[in-house]
Amino acid sequence: MEKKKVAVPLVCHGHSRPVVDLFYSPVTPDGYFLISASKDTNPMLRNGETGDWIGTFQGHKGAVWSCCLDKNALRAASASADFSAKVWDALTGDELHSFEHKHIVRACAFSEDTHLLLTGGMEKTLRVYDMNRPDAAPRELDKSPGSVRTVAWLHSDQTILSSCTDMGGVRLWDVRSGKIVQTLETKASVTSAEVSPDGRFITTADGSSVKFWDANHFGLVKSYDMPCTVESASLEPKTGSKFVAGGEDLWVHVFDFFTGEEIACNKGHHGPVHCVRFAPGGESYASGSEDGTIRIWQLSPASADDNEAANANGKPNAGVNEVTLKIEGFHIPKEGQTEG
Repeated sequence: MEKKKVAVPLVCHGHSRPVVDLFYSPVTPDGYFLISASKDTNPMLRNGETGDWIGTFQGHKGAVWSCCLDKNALRAASASADFSAKVWDALTGDELHSFEHKHIVRACAFSEDTHLLLTGGMEKTLRVYDMNRPDAAPRELDKSPGSVRTVAWLHSDQTILSSCTDMGGVRLWDVRSGKIVQTLETKASVTSAEVSPDGRFITTADGSSVKFWDANHFGLVKSYDMPCTVESASLEPKTGSKFVAGGEDLWVHVFDFFTGEEIACNKGHHGPVHCVRFAPGGESYASGSEDGTIRIWQLSPASADDNEAANANGKPNAGVNEVTLKIEGFHIPKEGQTEG
């Protein structure tokens, strides 16, 4: 193996227990942000590009299983084993709302228009909270057939996607009627489901395979068997030509979307990889692990095609030297720098 192909990640410490969920904001006027959920009860916000710690959201009394940011990165939400979902001010770290549930909350997602928060968990109920009327009772959709593991919005907030911990398949719900309108069949439980930013694809990981579905017609576009049990997968958002997957073998694998061929394999985590997500520009991706760290990897080595695509976007891929410089310059921001 050529030495130049060894990826040097940015390593983000801070969590004292496993990192179980990651979420990137879209690009905002202040850059883009990465929020992480951990069993240590404290979701953390970071600069998505550098990995620098910005702040910690304190208030949960149990493991945090899921986290998200609204599209402007002004509010954060978290779902916890303490039977609550909380909404936070992402600029100050203050808790804005706490929505009590009757069991563990496993998943949460802000609607695209930022006005609604969707939650799901062990109660087998999908709830929609109105952020403009947080004291009002949430809207409840029809009972989920199983314990909810993942949730997402699509079709301009007209459709909700969910998967279950204890059964295969991804269910698509019509928000207006509150009923299931379609099921995407998988053999095993879907532990990760991601809607691509352009709304074209749904990417799912179900342990033995990663699948790509047409998000509008719901047909299966691609299905690739994985070399190990994978828990999470993410599609490169700009060109859609690559995807990453992580799981039990501690490695973060990069694959060609069109052929399924493995392009790169990144080693560094000391425990199973629970979550992988691409940054909004597609130039890097983050992995969260049982070992309590987040690693941010550059999508490299770049091929000639990728360089042309990157130059067309005005954002060339960062080289290893640049990554090394970032690691050497890694710092916790001083007070007063946290808002920018």
